[in-house]
Amino acid sequence: MSADKDRVLSQTREHVAPHRVDVWDAFGTQLVMGRREGYRMWDLSGHELMDFHLNGGTFNLGHRNPEVIATLVAALDEVDIGNHHFASVERAALAEQLAAHAPGNLQYSVFASGGSEAIDVAIKTARHATGRRQIVGLDAGYHGKTGLSGAAGADAGARFFYSDLPDDFSTVPFLDLAAMEQALAVGDVAAVIMETIPATYGFPVVPDGYLPAVKQLAEQHGALYIADEVQAGLGRTGHLWGVETYGVEPDLLVTGKGLSGGIYPIAATLISPAAAGWLHEYGWGHVSTYGGSELGCRVAAKVLEITLRPETIANVAHLTHRYAEGLAAIAAAEPFLIEVRQSGVVIGLRVDHSDGAIYLQQELYNLGLWAIASGYDQSVLQFKPGLLLTDAEVDRSLELLTTGLGRAKEADRPVPSRHPKPKP
Repeated sequence: MSADKDRVLSQTREHVAPHRVDVWDAFGTQLVMGRREGYRMWDLSGHELMDFHLNGGTFNLGHRNPEVIATLVAALDEVDIGNHHFASVERAALAEQLAAHAPGNLQYSVFASGGSEAIDVAIKTARHATGRRQIVGLDAGYHGKTGLSGAAGADAGARFFYSDLPDDFSTVPFLDLAAMEQALAVGDVAAVIMETIPATYGFPVVPDGYLPAVKQLAEQHGALYIADEVQAGLGRTGHLWGVETYGVEPDLLVTGKGLSGGIYPIAATLISPAAAGWLHEYGWGHVSTYGGSELGCRVAAKVLEITLRPETIANVAHLTHRYAEGLAAIAAAEPFLIEVRQSGVVIGLRVDHSDGAIYLQQELYNLGLWAIASGYDQSVLQFKPGLLLTDAEVDRSLELLTTGLGRAKEADRPVPSRHPKPKP
């Protein structure tokens, strides 16, 4: 380990996140990012890695994408973050662009600095629109770490900080429509909130008809449908929005992570006219100093433009086919890989050990590829190709995966979880 890396880890233990450093030590994947470009990054020790985590899709277009950087640099010659109190050329233009490409009639955008904040906006909006409080999610759902977002879905993190809200939030199992209908039937449900493909649960395959059935149940019981597209959106399923893959038009949609291009923080809550009443009644109902900053809006507009290019869409379709073929061949030859979950370039790889994805994560790290085990299911590796990946990079990633699987199946040792149990 380099002296620089030792110093940063010591500072992090002392001043930032000691438990996080301890867990990465136990996993054997203590990464401190140094140089990065495209879909490659280098640890401060000099170790080179292909990035197949992408920070949850933040780097869909690669690290330090030259076009995105050029957009930010040009914007810095003209604007700064702006002022959230007033109308803005950049915010208006981005909101119009989002509305034009939304799944259904999502006319309005409320901007935030991150996905958790944008989820909070969606929940507040649904409550105001319906006059109800209850929110129904999935017991394996993850929507963030702020107040409302942390209490939605799996709420162990909120309970850890005594911030859970059991009277206002409930959950049901993934794919259990009977349980969903029962939860909605209480009559005080403002919204159902769903990750289009549950990410922290390991990207389970979403059967055709499931999300439309949930949307129909919500409508029957007077509840709104919130689509959490923070990870599944922005081209990863082959459509701009994951819900388009499944034929759903949500009442609200949340986007973040990749909208930033990995360059400037921005997220957004897209809202239908029927749910947007508070925007006409209380213009300061949600304010965010850095949400929808003028610099961030310029960057996000460029990200959307790149993502919607025909050549980008074609490349995602090509990557989808290449990985479907390649992963099927690997699974046929390597019994340790027991399930390939794929929707476009949203991919989960389940292995034959309850902690096996941690072992695979470590072996791939040593080989030169970074992918992360799912937080709620450590048998599943989140394997996330970037939208602009090349054939040579596809071939190399499949080669490393094959080798990593062969090594990981021999491992069997205790490992921690990234999510400790909440206090009783």
